[in-house]
Amino acid sequence: MQRIQPAALLQVMHPITWFAPMWAFACGIVSTGESVLSHGLVLVGGIVLAGPLVCGTSQVVNDWFDRHVDAINEPDRPIPSGRIPGRWGLYIALIMTVASLVLAWVLGIWVFWAAVVGLALAWAYSMPPFRLKLNGWWGNGAVGLSYETLPWFTAAALMTGDLPSLPIIALALLYGIGAHGIMTLNDFKAIEGDSQMGVRTLPVQLGAPRAARLACWVMAVPQAGAALLLLAWGFPWHALIVAGLLVAQLGLMARFLRDPRQYAPWYNATGTTLSVLGMMVGASALGYGA
Repeated sequence: MQRIQPAALLQVMHPITWFAPMWAFACGIVSTGESVLSHGLVLVGGIVLAGPLVCGTSQVVNDWFDRHVDAINEPDRPIPSGRIPGRWGLYIALIMTVASLVLAWVLGIWVFWAAVVGLALAWAYSMPPFRLKLNGWWGNGAVGLSYETLPWFTAAALMTGDLPSLPIIALALLYGIGAHGIMTLNDFKAIEGDSQMGVRTLPVQLGAPRAARLACWVMAVPQAGAALLLLAWGFPWHALIVAGLLVAQLGLMARFLRDPRQYAPWYNATGTTLSVLGMMVGASALGYGA
């Protein structure tokens, strides 16, 4: 049996993608107002669960079920290149799924069920017959919930040992919905190829201009909702900061909408950064008021 190279194993887990759920996990920690020092080892386990395990599993699952397409478009990837041989891509995904569930069970019942939902979405996103990734409405929603809402929820449940409060769940859901728009930004670069391969991203279904407007609305409305909730909960300064970050995004959106295909990567780097900063501002408000 061919030996699996450690570098290939790390590559198929796509570590760069771990940032989003780990950032959401950090927001969940902050939103509880609990002392980090008193939860040290538990938090390490939670970070490993959110990033390398659950997110890493989703990446391995995706690469396994995309191996035939990758053999044509990106033959140097670990699975089509043979650096992860045979069916080991599938076996690794299954092993990581079980490891994720075991660790989640150890961390607590609410963490476990959040992991179950996240892993179910990870497999459904890529695995036939579901293949949520083939439709931008479903696929982007699955990623938004998995990468933003569930890690935030998981961290809050881990810190409190209980079901998170309604304000925490509300902000986690809002920013998870907003991530649907963020995911659409990634789909402008391959409209022709996706159309030929039957991948019905929103730019394919709606056309670039309409998909760009939709992405902006889906990103902006939840942030406006978060600002209004923060104001209603008695955090006017935090609400003002979130609103200010949104206003700055609106200025950037104007340029993106002029030519979505050209400026999608630019707006993904600029507007998305402002959005995720707003996440932490909202989390800080809840933590301050806890």
